[in-house]
Amino acid sequence: MIKLEEYLKNKKTYIIAEMSGNHGGDFNKCKEIINAAADAGADCLKIQTYTKDTLTIDCNRDEFIIKGGLWDKENLYSLYSKAYTPWEWTKDIKKLTEEKGMDFLSTPFDFTAVDFLEELGIGFYKIASMEIVDLPLIKKVALTGKPLLLSCGMASEEEIKEAVSVFKKYSKAQLVLLKCCSAYPTKYEDLNLDTIPDMINKFGTYVGLSDHSGGTLPDIVAVTKGACVIEKHFCISKNDKTVDSDFSLDKDEFKQLVEDIRNTEKALGKPNYGPSNDEKQSYNLRRSLYVVKDIKKGERFSSENIRSIRPSNGLHTKYYEFLISNGTASCDIKFGTPLNESMINEKLDIII
Repeated sequence: MIKLEEYLKNKKTYIIAEMSGNHGGDFNKCKEIINAAADAGADCLKIQTYTKDTLTIDCNRDEFIIKGGLWDKENLYSLYSKAYTPWEWTKDIKKLTEEKGMDFLSTPFDFTAVDFLEELGIGFYKIASMEIVDLPLIKKVALTGKPLLLSCGMASEEEIKEAVSVFKKYSKAQLVLLKCCSAYPTKYEDLNLDTIPDMINKFGTYVGLSDHSGGTLPDIVAVTKGACVIEKHFCISKNDKTVDSDFSLDKDEFKQLVEDIRNTEKALGKPNYGPSNDEKQSYNLRRSLYVVKDIKKGERFSSENIRSIRPSNGLHTKYYEFLISNGTASCDIKFGTPLNESMINEKLDIII
């Protein structure tokens, strides 16, 4: 069983380190990233399976030039030439990743990539935000019978419904939708993390976050909103300038992210009333009714001789107003004594 299915079942956040193009075309750097991701606590190492020719064509028309953002004025064919992961590395990447105890995951971008990954025995798939409208690709992945992470950046509610419908028509495998903003890097105000619980309700499936912001705060917030998967781009150091490094976490930041998510899970816990185990020692610090001035037998209780104070050994404070209005002592009571029912003449049947 892949960790993803185990984690979904046990309600544990599944954390993906996305290598993408951060290897910079160097297989040794690729191996370094795999080792560092495992050391940082990632549950999964993800790559992308495409070539420049499976994503686009070598064309210099205006619409093939990126406008704005991190890759402003880049030609698509040129960008993907620099960013892709050589397919001949994939078998070794998968082997090294699994030897490190992580799941291996890849995003295919066309039919040939799906066929290639199937030959390698990949356990599940991710489809990127830009491809959510490629319904034949979703069908192709669905027919493998493998679980799917479907990124929803830019997608309208109707587009998500359509993609979900296609997948569910051809597969009974697990589907996880990923809230995403496909801006690189993403501004916090564009994340709209309140969409996560809305997606859970609307689509009736698991929802995670594919986060392209430079920080980690959105990921912690997402977990509190119900995200079951967190995906972040991963690099060794941001000084290693690659096509994705500006919106990636370095190995130390990612390690801190994992620690923060695990602590967030602990803090969220489950619905619970009453004391935790560690709180039980504090019971003694609750308030109760104590005698604060010597009282003679038959004397009336008053605000001068009884008070609600710490610790908790005395009578419950709910009887305070009844006692100072109606109560009398059944015996002599010394200063500092916790009140109990035997010290009172009247029956305690009236409370606040």
